Amino acid sequence: MDYRKVTAIFRIELLDKVEKKLQELGVRGLSISKVKGYGEYIDFYAKDWMTNHARVELFIEESEAETIAQAIMDAASLDMEGDGIVAILPVEKLYHIRTRSAAVDGC
Repeated sequence: MDYRKVTAIFRIELLDKVEKKLQELGVRGLSISKVKGYGEYIDFYAKDWMTNHARVELFIEESEAETIAQAIMDAASLDMEGDGIVAILPVEKLYHIRTRSAAVDGC
């Protein structure tokens, strides 16, 4: 089975909305981190230009990756500069630590 890693970085105040959307789609697992950074939008008033964002990472079957990415973009968009990014990357191998077995049927 082919997997993809979906990573999204977006406005932290939209995290609950994104989480809810992913739960509605039946996403079985994800990781969330609070991160700081800047890119398209820079907070010129901050000492270091950094802004707070949320980062969501999940491993998903290849066939579902685009649907998940679109759902995140729908939930995280305010149609403003600095809304964030979503990346879809190929996964060479995926293992479950407990069983030390390769993921075969879903993550």
